[in-house]
Amino acid sequence: MSSQLRNIFLTFTLTLLASLASADNHGNHDQKDIVDTAVAAGSFNTLAAALDAADLVETLKGDGPFTVFAPTDAAFAALPEGTLDDLLKPENKATLQGILTYHVLPGKVMSADIAGQTLTPNTVQGSSVAIDATDGVTIKGANVVTADIEASNGVIHVIDAVILPE
Repeated sequence: MSSQLRNIFLTFTLTLLASLASADNHGNHDQKDIVDTAVAAGSFNTLAAALDAADLVETLKGDGPFTVFAPTDAAFAALPEGTLDDLLKPENKATLQGILTYHVLPGKVMSADIAGQTLTPNTVQGSSVAIDATDGVTIKGANVVTADIEASNGVIHVIDAVILPE
């Protein structure tokens, strides 16, 4: 693991711990934004590091609403060896931004809103993505393993794979 990646993981681990401590002290009356919700969950450290490297943290902390299909750490780990390290390099920032924004839909789309449908909505990245909600929910072949995690500026659906634009 590169020292840059190690430092990013350390930063987000500390942020996660601070976030969890803050949540314990503030109760549920202050709903977190998408980024803080993902960090607090503890299984999106790689996504958080990638959002940071792509300068997308502030965007996803914005007003939204956004629908984020969030790959878990295990989903990122399943990428071919070296892929993530290459994407996190500063010279690949635009590519990383494209991949991450491909996981985001404008607006707040709850699973009940699309149940029983097949759709091809446009992503924030600009191209469309295939969503099949006729038997569970898949997005471009990735399974939604946890749906409808609400945040103050949208919703997160946890997926088991990283999806890539064409």
